[in-house]
Amino acid sequence: MWWEHLWLPHNISTFGNQVDFLFILIFWITVITWILVMVAMVAFMFLYRAKPGEKASYIEGNPRLEILWTTLTTVILIALALMSRSTWAEIKEAGPPGEVFYGVQAKQFNWEITYPGKDGKLGTADDVTVENDLHVPVNKVVRIALTSKDVIHSFFVPVMRLKQDAVPGREIQVWFEATEVGQYEIPCAELCGFGHSGMKGTLYVMSQADYDKWLKDTYAGNQ
Repeated sequence: MWWEHLWLPHNISTFGNQVDFLFILIFWITVITWILVMVAMVAFMFLYRAKPGEKASYIEGNPRLEILWTTLTTVILIALALMSRSTWAEIKEAGPPGEVFYGVQAKQFNWEITYPGKDGKLGTADDVTVENDLHVPVNKVVRIALTSKDVIHSFFVPVMRLKQDAVPGREIQVWFEATEVGQYEIPCAELCGFGHSGMKGTLYVMSQADYDKWLKDTYAGNQ
């Protein structure tokens, strides 16, 4: 999308454009409102500045104008809420069935990534856990069971437009589908202690063939 060339990181997520659209829409509504307010304020400073021989007058206000801008603001907020509700419901509450599954446990100051073993199930004896490296196949729906071992962390993948808090005592399900092969950062986006700035993982989006080979080599090295 054109707005990626402004300041947003490159999007490789299937739902990223929906998130970007809401962000850009809210951004421009805010910018336009700010410009109008600033222009009006400067204009009033000149139009109603103190003049020699002119007495100050008391203004009671304009109820019609107040009702107008209050109603307009309410309509905009309700419209944004309804638009956001459908987007976040699709991303946070629903989503497609997973094709590959992982467990991610946050701790000070690393991401513990757990891959299911050859049985394809998490929580069994053949699981493999590594720190900070998340390898996924491209164009596959990834499902992650996100937890925290100690304090609140935040699993953040900017290129996926994915950000979810990891909360101690809770398992939160997140998903994404990467559309481009590459290597990307997974920083923690919640201040979690003195080592917070160094808490970074790496997302490796791989072709199916490269992913299968990596899994085979990883399982062989952990036997």
